[in-house]
Amino acid sequence: MELQSQVLLWELVLLHSELPSGSLPAASSVVSESTVSWAAGALAVLRCQSPRMVWTQDRLHDRQRVVHWDLSGSPAGGPARRLVDMYSAGEQRVYGPRDHGRLLLPPSAFHDGNFSLLIRAVEYADEGLYTCNLHHHYCHLYETLAVRLEVTDNPQEAGAHWDGEKEVLVVERGAPALLTCVNREHVWTDRHLEEAQQVVHWDRQPPGVPHDRADRLLDLYASGERRAYGPPFLRDRVAVGVDAFARGDFSLRIDPLEPADEGTYSCHLHHHYCGLHERRIFHLRVTEPVAEPPPRDSPGNGAQSHSTLPRGRSVINVIVPEGRAHFFQQLGYVLATLLLFILLLITVILATRQRRRGGYQYSDKKSGKSKGKDVNLAEFAVATGDQAVYRSEDIQLDYKNNILKERAELGHTPLPTKNIDLDKGCKGRVLALPPGPQ
Repeated sequence: MELQSQVLLWELVLLHSELPSGSLPAASSVVSESTVSWAAGALAVLRCQSPRMVWTQDRLHDRQRVVHWDLSGSPAGGPARRLVDMYSAGEQRVYGPRDHGRLLLPPSAFHDGNFSLLIRAVEYADEGLYTCNLHHHYCHLYETLAVRLEVTDNPQEAGAHWDGEKEVLVVERGAPALLTCVNREHVWTDRHLEEAQQVVHWDRQPPGVPHDRADRLLDLYASGERRAYGPPFLRDRVAVGVDAFARGDFSLRIDPLEPADEGTYSCHLHHHYCGLHERRIFHLRVTEPVAEPPPRDSPGNGAQSHSTLPRGRSVINVIVPEGRAHFFQQLGYVLATLLLFILLLITVILATRQRRRGGYQYSDKKSGKSKGKDVNLAEFAVATGDQAVYRSEDIQLDYKNNILKERAELGHTPLPTKNIDLDKGCKGRVLALPPGPQ
């Protein structure tokens, strides 16, 4: 009776003890911040993914939460071993044959947050380091609490103290030992609140607008409800996948992207059940569109296409080569042009030589006709006191008719001087004058 009353007293104290359940959920923590750039008119994708936000209905009878106790450092030695575990559905399993009936966990552990382990009739083999492990597979949470158990024969030494890292419990041999492990966070005690407490929303800040004045774009709930906000010019072009909560992918797609879409976008992930509050920030920049590659024509022909940029840009002529066939074709064009030029040059040279040769023959014929037409100009003297006597030179002339030839010979032939008696005008003076025209 004394042993049972002591155990009940310990259970009542643990069940009615008021421990702080933790502070309120903190504000969203920024897990990433990046600057992304996309061309106008393209599909912009802002990646926001988290496996902790994947929502799946509990088809395994709430086996997503589990508690298990392990023992290490026992006097018998050896590795750590599993003692007992229990799922949130209420199933409890004891591993060691000698521990059946000796190790107990409260059946209402996942309702009141009391995961303490009760050991009946402690023995020296029970000494060691005990760890209370809480696992939440759905929320990816893992918590551990360590307690060291020591057994003594002196009742005066029994008690509990803190060694700076963990609790040390000293129990008299044969007495019951209660290893305390209490966690009353709602994530370990609530069960049907997952769907209502998963929320994702996207915000947008135009350039120059602070975070607290951002515009809401989308609200997503695990139940399937969706709400769209934001300016009309952007509302119809943004979307998130319909299976976002099934894949944990809440990426925002903007199609097509426009220059007015520039700004700061924020992805907020809230899982109140799991205590998840994350925020991812994207600084979106919109650049000029990229020209599309020109289409290819049939093989063997140089494809020349005109790709006109939008928004009144200038036309760009793009020449796309067509491989080896195009190269040999262009080479044939070059060689044919060169051969034609050489033939033309040879023709010009031959025509020039032929013309020169005909000119030489004509000059030789004229030289033969004029041969023997040397004119002998004799020296003639003018019988004046101030004029000098000039020597005639042999001049070869070619005349068109005999009249001109006679005149020339008459002009170059010295005429005989005439003696004129001027006794009537001048006394005894004789002048030698050339004969004048008759």
